[in-house]
Amino acid sequence: MDYKAEFEKANEKAIMVIGDVMLDSYIWGSVDRISPEAPVPVVNVSSTEDRLGGAANVVKNIASLGMKPILCSVVGDDDAGKKFFNILAKRGISSEYCVIDSKRKTTVKTRVICGKQQMLRVDSEQTNELDNIVSQDLQNNIQKAIAEQNVSAIILQDYDKGVFNQNLIQFITEKASQKNIPVLVDPKKRNFNNFKNVSLFKPNFKEFTEGIGKTCAKDDFVSLFSYARDFMLQNNIATMMVTLSEHGIFVANQEQYIHIPTQVRHVADVSGAGDTVISTAAVCYVLGFPMEEVARISNIAGGLVCEQPGVVTVEKNQLIHLI
Repeated sequence: MDYKAEFEKANEKAIMVIGDVMLDSYIWGSVDRISPEAPVPVVNVSSTEDRLGGAANVVKNIASLGMKPILCSVVGDDDAGKKFFNILAKRGISSEYCVIDSKRKTTVKTRVICGKQQMLRVDSEQTNELDNIVSQDLQNNIQKAIAEQNVSAIILQDYDKGVFNQNLIQFITEKASQKNIPVLVDPKKRNFNNFKNVSLFKPNFKEFTEGIGKTCAKDDFVSLFSYARDFMLQNNIATMMVTLSEHGIFVANQEQYIHIPTQVRHVADVSGAGDTVISTAAVCYVLGFPMEEVARISNIAGGLVCEQPGVVTVEKNQLIHLI
């Protein structure tokens, strides 16, 4: 397969991303002493940086892989929200279909990193469900975006920060079904069993076993397939992709499964790897790659971003070179 030529086709496609966005804030520095006030390291700050996080990191990855991202989310009317929109604008990504909620604060994850080691993370967030008016505004924006844009796939990127509820999920899947648009899901715990009638469902191993209330060894693929098949049949899911960290990726439809082992890499930071996997899977899915290739390439992409500290973006040319 000529992967370079295949990925060039991505320029003609658009993927909608719906979910919980956040601002990833970084404090970079060094440590050479312990505080006299408490047994904690003293960080000498060298630089700070703000990046797109959560569902917005998925958006960033899709853009990096050559497709047009369409973001639908809710952001607070605060300084972090303004920073978030400024970063989107600098990257040429539209915020047209985002909703601003004056009663909600923008999620911020602040990471303190020294060298390649994350020392501390501080979260500022609000995780209650959206109120009915804001949720309805989001539904209206989603419907408008589907009508106005040539959407090739929809990613539901859930971080349990309140954007998703059962009604919104059902609304999205019904609208997508009417337009024959595939829906791919990266779930979290709260709405785990509300995602039905979707094309691809991508939990990690912990999320999946906790979601179904059963467990097995990560490398017991026969049991994993049995659980996955039951779950797919119950929820009308076409394909499941379960990330297994050091054991790679497990992918299955309702008849068979494939295991893609991990590639040995130096792991600096796993932050954002799940975002990269679902982004890459969606792009490969839209390009029509067979499911084994979707899983293999997504596995490589996830490994790539783990080599660098912080939440980073997969680079298309490097990915093509490796695959």
